[in-house]
Amino acid sequence: MAAVARQPGSHSDAEPHGFRVAVVSNQSGIARGLFDLATLGAIHAKMLQLTRAAGGEIEAIYYCPHGPDDHCDCRKPKAGLFRRLADDKRIDLSATFAVGDSLRDVQAAETAGAKPILVKTGKGLQTLNDNPQLDVPVFDNLYDAAAYIVSESRL
Repeated sequence: MAAVARQPGSHSDAEPHGFRVAVVSNQSGIARGLFDLATLGAIHAKMLQLTRAAGGEIEAIYYCPHGPDDHCDCRKPKAGLFRRLADDKRIDLSATFAVGDSLRDVQAAETAGAKPILVKTGKGLQTLNDNPQLDVPVFDNLYDAAAYIVSESRL
């Protein structure tokens, strides 16, 4: 899930529309022993590298390493990671878009007071089929969601 917050007055080449981007992610594979923190770090490094190569910037990555039965406050659909992001980066969650592909992503964004957006990529189409009652903006992909965020921010 990507959290996108408006950064007033910021119009650098890396942030042409003045947005700050963070990743908020459940990573229960760590708790389940499927991969370790070093592997996750390498995945994050590759994601940051590819994003920069495409002209983007991810300011921060927040992840929950716990499993579903660990009863932590950071695992989505709880809002702990969003609250930490908001505290660390001084972000107003009510003005923050949260783009994700799962019901947990939507629920976490709503609980945190952010503006959820669902994309049909990844698990998104299945999420939409399983939850037709969802009342959030839905887009085919991240590009279309980003275009919507930019257009909404111009209002």
